[in-house]
Amino acid sequence: MVENTVSIFVALFGALVGSFLNVVIVRLPEEGASVVFPASHCPACKKDIAWYDNIPLVSFLVLRGKCRQCGVRISWRYPLVEAAMAFLSLALYQHFGLTLLFPIYFVFCAALIAVIFIDLQHQIIPDVISLPGVVLGFTLSFINPFVTWQDAGLGVLFGGGSFYLVALTYYLLTKREGMGGGDIKLLAMIGAFLGWQSLPFVVFGSSVMGVVAGVWAMIEQRKGGKTVIPYGPFLAMAALLYLFFRQEILFLFVRYILHG
Repeated sequence: MVENTVSIFVALFGALVGSFLNVVIVRLPEEGASVVFPASHCPACKKDIAWYDNIPLVSFLVLRGKCRQCGVRISWRYPLVEAAMAFLSLALYQHFGLTLLFPIYFVFCAALIAVIFIDLQHQIIPDVISLPGVVLGFTLSFINPFVTWQDAGLGVLFGGGSFYLVALTYYLLTKREGMGGGDIKLLAMIGAFLGWQSLPFVVFGSSVMGVVAGVWAMIEQRKGGKTVIPYGPFLAMAALLYLFFRQEILFLFVRYILHG
C-alpha cells in the first residue's frame, strides 16, 4: 500500500515537472524570454490559462486537446512531455528508490527531455542547459555512488573532446558543419553524469538511431545528402537507455565485442 502511494506521488511529481518543462521548451529558445513570467498562456490567443486547465495530462483530455478560449488545437507535445517525465520519474524510483541517486538523475532526465524537444523543433541545444549540466554532473560526482569524480572528469574530457575532433575532421574534409557545438557540449554533460564508460554505447547507440532516422528523413524529404536532422535527441535517448540498462549493456559489450 505504501509502495503504491509513493509510486503515484512520484509519477505525479514527474508530470508536474513535465508541465514546467513545456514552458522551458517553448520559451528557452526565445531570446530574452523568461521561463517564469508571464504566467502560462495560449500560444494562439495569448490568454492566460486557468489553473484547472493546466493540470498535467488531465486538462488536455478534458479539453479534448483544444484551448478553452479560442478552440485552437493544443500540441501533442504538451501531454507527451508530461507523460515522459511521469514515466521517467517512476522508472527512476523503481530503479534507484528514494536514494540520493533519484534527485541527481531526475534532474539529468529532465534536462535530456528538454534537449530532445528543443532540438527537434529548433535544431539547437541551449548552452544554458548543457554547460551548467557539465558543471553540475561533475560536482555531483563527488557524492554520486553511481559514478566517481575521476570517471565523470574523463567523461567530460572524452565526451566533449572526441566529438570536437570528429566535427573538426568532418569540416576540414567537407568544408561543411556536420555536427553542432551543442552536440559536443551535450555529450560532455552526458559523460559528466554517466562517466566515460557510457560514451562508447551512447555514441554507438545514437549513431544507429540517427542513421535509421536519417534514411527515413531522406526518403520523406527527398533532399538526398542535404537532409538535416538534429542529432541531440539520439544522444539523449541513448543516454537514457544506458542509465536504466547499464549492467545489461556493459555485459553485452564485454561478451560480444571484446570476446567476439
